[in-house]
Amino acid sequence: VVAAERVPRRRAATMEVVPNELGMGTFVKAGLAGCADKGDVGDIEDFDDIHKAACVRGEKFYTDPTTGYLVMTKLNHLARGKCCGSGCRHCPYNHVNVKDKASRIQNPALMHVPATGFAKQVTVLMWSGGKDSFLALRAMLRPGGRLHRVGPSGVILLTTFDASTRVVAHQDVSARDVERQAKHLDVGLVGVPLHRNAGAGYVARLRGALDVVRAAGCDVTGLACGDLHLEHIRSWREDAVGEGLHVSVCYPVWSDAAGANYDALAADLEKSGVPCVVTAVTEDRCADAGIVVGAVYTPALAAAAVAAGVDAFGENGEFHTLARVWEVDRARALGIE
Repeated sequence: VVAAERVPRRRAATMEVVPNELGMGTFVKAGLAGCADKGDVGDIEDFDDIHKAACVRGEKFYTDPTTGYLVMTKLNHLARGKCCGSGCRHCPYNHVNVKDKASRIQNPALMHVPATGFAKQVTVLMWSGGKDSFLALRAMLRPGGRLHRVGPSGVILLTTFDASTRVVAHQDVSARDVERQAKHLDVGLVGVPLHRNAGAGYVARLRGALDVVRAAGCDVTGLACGDLHLEHIRSWREDAVGEGLHVSVCYPVWSDAAGANYDALAADLEKSGVPCVVTAVTEDRCADAGIVVGAVYTPALAAAAVAAGVDAFGENGEFHTLARVWEVDRARALGIE
């Protein structure tokens, strides 16, 4: 049974961080890597708490516990009255004047605004830059999808990436490439840098991203994810993200039966004409299937993956891809020809 956009289940518990027991493979697949419980970095002081304490004392600077540098507090920025464009850690202006957002923003910020602007009501799509999130976007835009009537102005992509490396963790997709995707497709993009020595949990950073979207004058009607069939990831999203942010979560390419929609997804990917290139491999057996960094994802590669005991779409985190949408006409890539 294929469920295109199922209403999320209601659960009581919520969590601000990804629980370690879900495993690193889950982090990677869900786009949550780098946001886990920070037991491995317990000796690093939390600069969020230091900053909050400095603001309570009315101070304009605090000393970063890792570098020893002085860091401007939010109070100092507010006193200045505008974004200076430098990509400051505690900028309260959503980095509006930062020119090179892919390399400089430190907080959630819009990285691309489409030429036509945003629709009043938008769906925020969790975007890794790979084939699954790309297929989710196409599914929402096609007839019967939640964006068919409003078009591309009704979606804003949301990408989390490591604040230091500027790379989507473990997927080896750069924030620069994600920005390039958004600009070519001319769809909105909000970038969310994740800091390993900050106290704000993953859900809190997403909350900040949705605040940025709302500040742009948009009502967020739902959060879309490109998950295919992993129930434990879906459950976590609905427990922590859906409940935590009070937003409905939808799954445009979901199937209750694992792999039941793979043929249809593969056909849609081929129809788009967009080449998807392998950017990261996490299991040795992928090499037996020819799944190596730089390989183009094709039906033949998917078949070889299955023969090697790997999920055809890498749904368990075995490999990751980058959708090179800029190699295809925008309308064809989006399926709005």
